[in-house]
Amino acid sequence: MNISKKILFLFSLVVLVLPSVIYASYLGAYGAPISFNNIVFNLEGTMWIAFCAIVVICFVVAAILFLTSMGNAEKVSQARSAFIWGIAGVVVGILAYSITTIIGKIL
Repeated sequence: MNISKKILFLFSLVVLVLPSVIYASYLGAYGAPISFNNIVFNLEGTMWIAFCAIVVICFVVAAILFLTSMGNAEKVSQARSAFIWGIAGVVVGILAYSITTIIGKIL
């Protein structure tokens, strides 16, 4: 199993388990039933933190690829590609968060 499959598996596990953890922690803290809006708000905040952590890891991996390329053109190209895709991921993540925030304020 290569590293991308492991990361995808861990990310999927977090996405599947996270809502129940948020729900349990919220009920434990306040002891009252919660609304759908509160669940979405808590999930959105937690996913934003997870996204930021993934972005940092992505850029650290790209930096390590740059540092270990040792001038090899193929490895430099691979590192540059990882960096560019990391930037694309950041842009998509920021747009997704912005869209959900705007829709949340409108509704």
